[in-house]
Amino acid sequence: MRNHPAVPRVLPMRQRASVIHRLLKRRLTEVMPLAMRDAGIDMWLILCQEDNLDPVFTTLIPMDTWCPILQMLVFVDQGDGVVEGFNISGTNTHDLYQRPYTGQHEPEQWALLRKLLEERNPQRIGVNIGSIQWAAGGLTYNLHRQLAERLPAQYVERFVSAEDAAIRWLTTFTEDDIAMYEHVCQVAHYVIAQCYSRQTIIPGETSIDDLPWAYWQRCADLGFTMAFKPYFRLIRSQEKQQQYGANDQIIRPGDLIHCDVGLQYLRFNSDHQQVAYVLRPGETDAPPGLRRLMAEANRLQDVYMAEFVAGLTGNELLHNMLSRARREEISNPRIYSHSTGLFLHEPGPLIGLPWEQENNPGRGDVRTAYNSCFTMELSVADQVPEWGETVTLSLEEDVVFTEQGCRPLDGRQTEFYLI
Repeated sequence: MRNHPAVPRVLPMRQRASVIHRLLKRRLTEVMPLAMRDAGIDMWLILCQEDNLDPVFTTLIPMDTWCPILQMLVFVDQGDGVVEGFNISGTNTHDLYQRPYTGQHEPEQWALLRKLLEERNPQRIGVNIGSIQWAAGGLTYNLHRQLAERLPAQYVERFVSAEDAAIRWLTTFTEDDIAMYEHVCQVAHYVIAQCYSRQTIIPGETSIDDLPWAYWQRCADLGFTMAFKPYFRLIRSQEKQQQYGANDQIIRPGDLIHCDVGLQYLRFNSDHQQVAYVLRPGETDAPPGLRRLMAEANRLQDVYMAEFVAGLTGNELLHNMLSRARREEISNPRIYSHSTGLFLHEPGPLIGLPWEQENNPGRGDVRTAYNSCFTMELSVADQVPEWGETVTLSLEEDVVFTEQGCRPLDGRQTEFYLI
């Protein structure tokens, strides 16, 4: 495994803001019309407040801005693939939206929103009250009540859930998005490699509990936030557990180290599970049984990617993937995949859960679409002769699904990191 990959260039903050603005501007032109068409809405209201931002709202504003008091974004479908965007707040959204008002006085904001409704007379008004995908349910009870009280009843009666719009907006990526997400995954792989190296690990001294902090610190040094709390664990034979005790946390020769980690960079979330092996004296690679298990996991990844079909639900994909894996006699296959990108676990189709390998009502009923991204999260289990027992190996890589098929964003692990 690439223990010493080339150091990727990490953008400074000013350039990050520029990249995010460029990507968002293209998304508003290409993805927003699809989102509103999917939902069958001709207006989308996204309202939130300074310290309680709607999840969708956070993906619609520049990086270099501040969101004071009441926030109002309004999107109007003009037809022919053209959507107008309006920002009725004090937030500086640069050139992304029309700004009929730039102050922070709420009565004036509400009056302008009402005027816009009267001018455009939308028939179906989307609001973020989704009930299946939590990223689509960001409208607070307070603001929902204010909408009902402050706007004429004829418009309130036209409110519908914008959940389908949120799903499309948050899961569909442009070519520029995908190219940048590849860069994010390259950086994420680099940080893992730094943790799985002698720069971080001294066998016989370093504890497994040291690694989450090492990962977290490296991300902080590079200016990233966590997608979630980093997780590392030891996988060792029962014989070694008996030798050192069940509570021993010191990384030792012959151990496997498994991570589940992710970072946020340029608004994209990474989510990876990769595995390292600590060499015993005289070894130059992991034992053959472990290498065969890695190859088995790669076979399941091949099945996973080959079975992606646009329009299928997550539950249908899960059934097809596991059925094929069993036909091909892959050892104890399990799949628990989810969409990822601007959010970690949302809002596209769910493809299995660790505890549910048949049907996941609701999130598993969401359908796949091209230009969306997922975590290829799965596991296999088989006998490892050198250990004399069954070992479960879990891997996770971020992938993109386009008309050309499903592929990893930045390659995949096919060999163990060696320490």
